[in-house]
Amino acid sequence: MDAIQSWVSEHKLSSIGALWATGIGASLVAFSRSKSPMKPSLRLIHARMHAQALTLAVLSGAAAYHYYENRDIEPKPVTNISSSSATHMVEWDLHNPF
Repeated sequence: MDAIQSWVSEHKLSSIGALWATGIGASLVAFSRSKSPMKPSLRLIHARMHAQALTLAVLSGAAAYHYYENRDIEPKPVTNISSSSATHMVEWDLHNPF
């Protein structure tokens, strides 16, 4: 399990893209097996919507995981910094949280 987590953390965009493609494929297979009267173009639209919903759910889960993972890390103590550079660092950290 740790190997999978480390690979996914290193290849975030690839894993999300693969998940999206898998979602489209699974949805297309599910709609093609049922005897629905939908046209192929409508099936493709539905498959894309299902894949987007799956991708949004995974991105939300990844954001929550990232938030709770980084919350446990203790901040480093700051020493001997002038107030102007400290203000600059705080503003930079607010604008660039990741």
